[in-house]
Amino acid sequence: MADEFDPEKFEDKYANYFNELQRAYKNAFNHMNERHDSQLIHGIDQTILNESEPFYEDGEFRVELPENPRDRLEGVLVDDETFEETLEEYVERIEAELHRTFQVDRPE
Repeated sequence: MADEFDPEKFEDKYANYFNELQRAYKNAFNHMNERHDSQLIHGIDQTILNESEPFYEDGEFRVELPENPRDRLEGVLVDDETFEETLEEYVERIEAELHRTFQVDRPE
């Protein structure tokens, strides 16, 4: 775990915080995989989140998704509403795990 989170070091996150990022994403994946259809979670993980980008701005983490995430998910039969709700929950879980992993309180 990081000694103390440094927002400036997060600008080069893959060099400075790769292990912590991996841990946060893995924890979010495990949480979601236990609660949702594993095919959907694996599909989101492999086709959308693999190209997502975490950022730290104004005291909080956010995850930016690639363009047209729904179009990226192939081979998984799921209605648009379920997809959107699951993806939103997954992103929120990643953001929460980033806060937890880096021991950064969420702004109120």
